[in-house]
Amino acid sequence: MKEIAVNRKANFEYFIEETYECGIALAGQEVKSLRAGHLTISDNYAVIRNGEVFLINANIPCYEKTSAFKQDEKRSRKLLLHKSEIARLERKVQDKSFTLIPLKAYFKDGIVKVLLGLAKGKHLYEKKQSLKEKDISRETSRDIKNFK
Repeated sequence: MKEIAVNRKANFEYFIEETYECGIALAGQEVKSLRAGHLTISDNYAVIRNGEVFLINANIPCYEKTSAFKQDEKRSRKLLLHKSEIARLERKVQDKSFTLIPLKAYFKDGIVKVLLGLAKGKHLYEKKQSLKEKDISRETSRDIKNFK
């Protein structure tokens, strides 16, 4: 499994409730660009329209060696999920004010997959608390390492 991009801000800004692995509909030159490691998913989100899930704001730059057919780099791309999963996600997004956030993009058996997270936003005081917990765990692991 080769990782293309990871959304590192997602765990800091959101509580991740569930994750879904989904495919993504791409053009051929976009896949070549992803194989080169060009993808930005830090400020992306997914929306559900007409029973389909779309990834908004994903920046996949054009492949350098392509000259004939160039597509928009920030166009919305369709995510491939089962109909039952889409219905479950749609209910949760509408009823409980969840957000769909891409957490990771990777190749699995030669196919591009996106790990989509069902997330709820954190408040400022919760972000500060998570930073404190992270610092405490880092200090304790450092103390344990120095103790040995």
